[in-house]
Amino acid sequence: MNRPISLTSHLCKIFERILKEHIVSHLVAHSLINESQHGFMAKRSCLTNLLEFLEYVTDAVDHTCGKPVDVIYLDFQKAFDKVPHRRLLNKLKARGISGNILNWICEWLNGCQQRVVLSGNVSAWLYVVSGVPQGSILWPLLFLIFINDIDKGIANRLLKFADDTRLVGTRHHRFQ
Repeated sequence: MNRPISLTSHLCKIFERILKEHIVSHLVAHSLINESQHGFMAKRSCLTNLLEFLEYVTDAVDHTCGKPVDVIYLDFQKAFDKVPHRRLLNKLKARGISGNILNWICEWLNGCQQRVVLSGNVSAWLYVVSGVPQGSILWPLLFLIFINDIDKGIANRLLKFADDTRLVGTRHHRFQ
């Protein structure tokens, strides 16, 4: 299945990269992205996600005398396309992103339109009220900010790589 891709100018991508670096430094300086997130973060990857999972499972088996470890895998279908803009902007504000940066992101998302081009056939333009623009520099970071609080209230180990989430627990420590 194909996903819509944002076509933006080189100047816009340079600006997005500068903006992304500023936002990431703010989030890291204030510890505003949960450690459970391994996607699109410096020094974190699919490999670090897998290694943390294996370490947790190994420790759990060792400390529970070989009792089973339960794992629940979550993969949100079309997650990037379903981010409501208004809620995303509220989450950005809650993480201290404000002023010109928030205004620019608001304007960037406001009034977005998309259309489908397939084999030379072109659909009508439609306004987009949800989803983070894919193909842009900022979309992965905006998505991470949006789903960051999925950990809230979870007692078990949660590991994320973007929207792919793994919840791990032992029989000794039931899912809560």
